[in-house]
Amino acid sequence: MFNAEQIRSEFPMLVAGDREEKPLAFLDSTATTQKPACVIDAMDDFYREHYSSVKRGVYRLSARTTEAFEAARKNVAKFLNAASEDEIVFTRGTTESINLVAWSYGRKFFDAGDEILISGLEHHANIVSWQIVAEMKGAKIKVIPVKDDGDLDLDAIPGLLTARTKMVAVTHVSNAVGTVNPIAEIIATVRANAPQAKILIDGAQSASHIKVDVQKLDCDFFVFSGHKIYGPTGVGVLYGKYAVLDSMPPWHGGGEMIKNVTFEKTTYADVPARFEAGTPAIAEVIGLGKAIEWLNRVGLDEIRQHESKLVEYTLKRLAEIPQVKVLGNPKERGALLSVTLDGIAVSDAAMILDEENVAVRSGHHCAQPVMDRFGVDATLRLSFGAYTLERDIDRFVAGIRRVLRLFA
Repeated sequence: MFNAEQIRSEFPMLVAGDREEKPLAFLDSTATTQKPACVIDAMDDFYREHYSSVKRGVYRLSARTTEAFEAARKNVAKFLNAASEDEIVFTRGTTESINLVAWSYGRKFFDAGDEILISGLEHHANIVSWQIVAEMKGAKIKVIPVKDDGDLDLDAIPGLLTARTKMVAVTHVSNAVGTVNPIAEIIATVRANAPQAKILIDGAQSASHIKVDVQKLDCDFFVFSGHKIYGPTGVGVLYGKYAVLDSMPPWHGGGEMIKNVTFEKTTYADVPARFEAGTPAIAEVIGLGKAIEWLNRVGLDEIRQHESKLVEYTLKRLAEIPQVKVLGNPKERGALLSVTLDGIAVSDAAMILDEENVAVRSGHHCAQPVMDRFGVDATLRLSFGAYTLERDIDRFVAGIRRVLRLFA
């Protein structure tokens, strides 16, 4: 049985926040999730008990650390149902994962006149990265339009795909509207209309909410960040089909990513080491592995059901306040809502909510084209996790009522 109260007790930050005079209502899990004690303990144990580098020593501390590091890679591979742990590359986060693909695959395979298809719901990381490589290579970016309800116009996709489409990069869940895109349907459409195209899925907002099977989806790349799935900052994942990764050149040079170095020529290591130059974020990778173990124990399906109930409850509570407008009304919504307030700047509302110890995000959420599409400058975003309770939402609603009174 899913017990959010019990789950919340596993998060030291939330336990401490609940003891404050005004208990903490943390509603910014889309930006970053709080960390369960098991993740913190795993990283602390590494620093206290077996700190060393990985893969570069035969002594027992290094062997123990390498074992823990590679166990995390296996955890990630199983989590995504990758065909092999060799298809898992550790990065600093979703942004670096996308940049790695853009700079490595794009630099080698894009030509002048080629096309990159993204959607109108993308985070800046899945826009700017492709703009840079497109400008460098003379490629063109196309955009899947967004309908008024916040869903993508799926009917437009076939007409946007051509024989020059080299990459399709689409978010799984919008970080600004909450739209859950039908990724399997989109991938099938791409395969049928542009079989030469590679497909990258931005899973930053889905990996901790929705079960992902990369083999079943048949995507070429899937990326996500550790800190958004109850793990630490500074670590992320790039999944890539082995044959595709193996065709790509390294994008960073340094230690560990080589087979042999001379002053005349360097030969590169096999995948995934080819893309992991230098000493990695060891503690963070170990923490990520523990976060995935925690997610598996709690259950993604159970978390998703809990969050769906919270979204439904929040929509019901917000309907009581006519001055609050919810951005979009997609067919399927993830664990977040973006709202605006009639005549009130969302930044002002966020500061007043902070006085009540209610943590929400205000701004354009690194998704300015989404804001432009809906004719707003910024929104107030509240987002949920496994530890979110209805009382957190009640605190948010009470805080919004206070905002309205102050600005009346």
